[in-house]
Formats: sequence, structure tokens, C-alpha cells
Amino acid sequence: MIPPGRGTHGGPGPLGRLKVLLIATYEMGRQPFGLASPAAWLRERGAAVRMLDASREPVPPDAFSDTHLVAFHLPMHTATRLAMDVIERAARGVPRPHLCAYGLYAPLNSTQLRSLGVTTILGGEFEAGLVRVAERLATGLDPSALARQVEPEISWERLEFRVPDRIGLPPLDRYAALMMPDGRTRTVGYTEASRGCKHRCRHCPIVPVYDGHFRVVPIDTVIEDIAQQVDAGAEHITFGDPDFFNGITHAIRLVTRLHERFPQVTYDVTIKVEHLLEHRRHLRTLRDTGCAFVVSAFESFDDEILRRLDKGHTAADAPVAVELCAREGLSLSPTFVAFTPWTTYDGYTRFLASVDTLGLVEHVASVQLGIRLLVTAGSKLLELADIQALAGPFNEAALVHPWKHPDAGVDALQENVEKQLQRMLRAGASRRDAFDAVYELAEQAKPQGARLLPARSPRRARAAIPYLTEPWFC
Repeated sequence: MIPPGRGTHGGPGPLGRLKVLLIATYEMGRQPFGLASPAAWLRERGAAVRMLDASREPVPPDAFSDTHLVAFHLPMHTATRLAMDVIERAARGVPRPHLCAYGLYAPLNSTQLRSLGVTTILGGEFEAGLVRVAERLATGLDPSALARQVEPEISWERLEFRVPDRIGLPPLDRYAALMMPDGRTRTVGYTEASRGCKHRCRHCPIVPVYDGHFRVVPIDTVIEDIAQQVDAGAEHITFGDPDFFNGITHAIRLVTRLHERFPQVTYDVTIKVEHLLEHRRHLRTLRDTGCAFVVSAFESFDDEILRRLDKGHTAADAPVAVELCAREGLSLSPTFVAFTPWTTYDGYTRFLASVDTLGLVEHVASVQLGIRLLVTAGSKLLELADIQALAGPFNEAALVHPWKHPDAGVDALQENVEKQLQRMLRAGASRRDAFDAVYELAEQAKPQGARLLPARSPRRARAAIPYLTEPWFC
């Protein structure tokens, strides 16, 4: 681990004269791993690195003065949109710093980012590329010397991972907490045990960047990152891996080590439905080592939609996954893409009914009931003929290919559901109350000839479901 303070203000090494600012704009309420990881690499080489999380602190007017390299972490759609104004501000700096964008959404939006003033785009395994840019910049401290990018926009390079350096980030208690069933909260840390994904789900932004490539982070490195967060007050760890069971042996060894060293620490993971079924024998190990809940991308209960998304599971697998987790005492938190170009009114009401009859109302974050499929730049969805027919030209402001449903009534329902959920969330409504409100909206929107919605299940006492206090969205 890098000793506290080392490299924070510059020091011995080839980058000892270089001043770097790493910026995150939104990381779903988590302390930004995407800043801490490259900070370790850059500080190790002597650079003076500042980190700024714009979701937790304002970007000061003089943020870009006396800075040679400004790099924006863009792990998701929302983060990229929020970064655009800040990038434009940085590009107006005098003298102008070298601007870099890195993370999943950087190569997907390369053209737009470069038009705003970004010179270097780094996707995939970005840390070593960022160091190389810094080294070339440090030779003369002249941004114009790097006017043309040499590094590949997407790299699958095998890295020797460093323990992230979190010095300078806001404390963990300023981020999302874990709400426990008894009403108490636990301070949450965040780390990653793997990169990329072996799978190629068609709507996933990881696929255009990693294309099935997958890397594991050494267990010792992950444990040391968790250790420093525990020292900083973390009582729960979110593993941000796209699929924690992509490397099943690595995953089980890691959580076993985690529990042995920090038996009081809980954690959550994300696992595909097909992996919950395939590796069902390991679910008990998750429970016994402190797994508080498992996130799983169900996406839909419609086999045709699942096939088009290339999810790798069927609608019949979902109840099995629910039962397997319930049997082992694991809380399951499914996520969905509720509205797609293939969603019908009847299909949406069947989706609501399935959430209800499977006893998942309290398990599903309310925002999930109104999620609309994003068609981002480079999306594998654009390979589908019906998406090509429905999607419009790339919208540079929204960073998506907008699409309209063939049935305008479904689009109207989605807009009403989204507005209703926003009102309910602002009012602090429970998941059950939000679900009931959406159910009533769907009943009111029933077109002629559509099926009647089945009666809702009787209201039950709130299930004992732990959850993070910041709702998930893209």
C-alpha cells in the first residue's frame, strides 16, 4: 500500500513536476474507485494528484489553474452527461491543461468528448495508459506536445493492479449507506474484484469496450483496499464487478478471506440469473460470509425480450433464482429494463404482476419500474434490424439514439410512470406505495381489448430487506 501522503503533493520520480486533477461527476453514491485506482499509479510515479468528486463537492472556479493534466472518470451514462459542462470549463483554462476522459463511456462517446476539448480517450484497462500520457506530458509540460493520441482508445492490457489510494476523497460517511432491516445504517465502502465481463448482453455498455474480455484483481490487492476502507469506518462493502461469479473460484476465495479477516463486515454483489442457477451450491457460502444482498439483472419476464437482449436466461429461470436465494436466506435485489421497443401494454402489466406474485415488491427499487432502454453510441442493440428502424440519429446532448415505441400509448405510459415515481420518491414513499401507484396508473391506461390486471397481493408487513440509500440508475 502507498504510505499516507506519498505523492499527494508531488515527489521523487519521473512525474515529480506534474500536477494532475482527477474528477468524478457521479458514481451512484459511492466513493469513486475510478479516481482512487489511477491516483495510486500516478502518485507512485511522483505526480501531485488531486481528486475531486463533483457529486459531493462543488467544482471551484480555479480548479483547473496550475494543473497540467485533468482526467474525467466516465463509468456510466449519467456521469458522462454531467461531465460535459465541466469539461467545457476545463477546456477554457489558461493555460489550457491536457484533458483526458477515461472509463467505459469515454470511448463510446469519443467524438462528442473530443469536440468539447478532450484530447485523450482511454477505455478498458486505463491506468497504465493514463500514466504513459502523464509521462509524455511531463517531458516538457507542454499540452500541445500531446495533440495527437498515441495510446489505443480501448485497451485490454494485463495490468499489475495497485491498491487504490483514497487520500483526498470525501469520507465514506458522505456517501450512500446501507439501511438495515432494524432501521440502523452501516457505512459503505466500494471496491472491484474483477474488470470486464465474459458475457455479451446486447444492451450492456461493457460489451462494446471489453467484448468478452475479463480480468481478475489479485485477492491480496482487493483485501488491502477493503482494509483501508474498514480503517476509515466502512462496515459494508459493495463489490462493483459486472458479474461477481464470472470467476467463481476467485470470488469464493475472496469472500472467504474477507470474512476471515473482517467477520463483522457485510457486503453485496451483482450476479447474473444464469450464474445463480449454475453456481447454486455457492449461495450458502455467500450467506455464511456476510452477503447482505445480491443484485441480479432480471431485466424482463418476457422470453422474447430476454432473447433480443441476449441475457442468457429465460423467464422460467427467474422464479428459480428467487427460490434459491430465499432458501439460503439471501436477499435478492432484481433490476429491470421495464420499457423496451418490444414491451406491450399487456407485457408491462404482466411484469408488474410477476413482481407482485413473486413477493419482490419490497426487493425492487422503485426507480426500476420505469427504466427505459438506453441505446448508447456503439451499442450492440444497433445490430438489430428493428432497433435500426426505430432509433433516431445519435443525440449529442442526450448521448443516446432516441427511439419511439411503435405504440404511442406505451411511450405515454412510460412517461407517466416515470413522473409518478419521481413524485413518490420526492415524497419519501415506500416501495410498496410506489408500486401500488404505478399499478393504478397501468390500470387507468388500459387500452381497449387489453387484459385486465390481476388483483394485487394483500399488503404484508414490510419485508426485512437491506438496501442502499441512494437509488440506482444509469
